[in-house]
Amino acid sequence: MTKLTFIAFDGTRFDVDAENGSTVMENAIRNAVPGIEAECGGACACATCHVYVDEAWTGAVGEPEAMEEDMLDFAYEVRPTSRLSCQIKVRDELDGLVVSVPERQG
Repeated sequence: MTKLTFIAFDGTRFDVDAENGSTVMENAIRNAVPGIEAECGGACACATCHVYVDEAWTGAVGEPEAMEEDMLDFAYEVRPTSRLSCQIKVRDELDGLVVSVPERQG
C-alpha cells in the first residue's frame, strides 16, 4: 500500500492507504476527504477534484497532460502545483505523497 496525505482547507490531515493503480481522487472519495467533489467521476471532464501537490512531490507526480491543463482553467485559485487528483495514478514512487485541498472547487 502507498501512503497518501490529504490536507483539508481547515488544516485537518487525512492519512490514507492507497492501492497502486487507483487514483488520488478515488482514495479521497473512499476516505471522505472534504472538498473533493469529483462530479465527473474521474473522467477529466471537470475541475472538482483539484488539489495542490506539495512542492517536494511535484517532480515525482509529473506535469499535467494537455486535457488536464484545459480542465484546470475551470479550477479555483490555480497554482503552479495544481493538479486534478483524478489524473494522478498511485504508484510506489508516490509513497508519502502530500496534497492540499483548496478552499473550494471550480
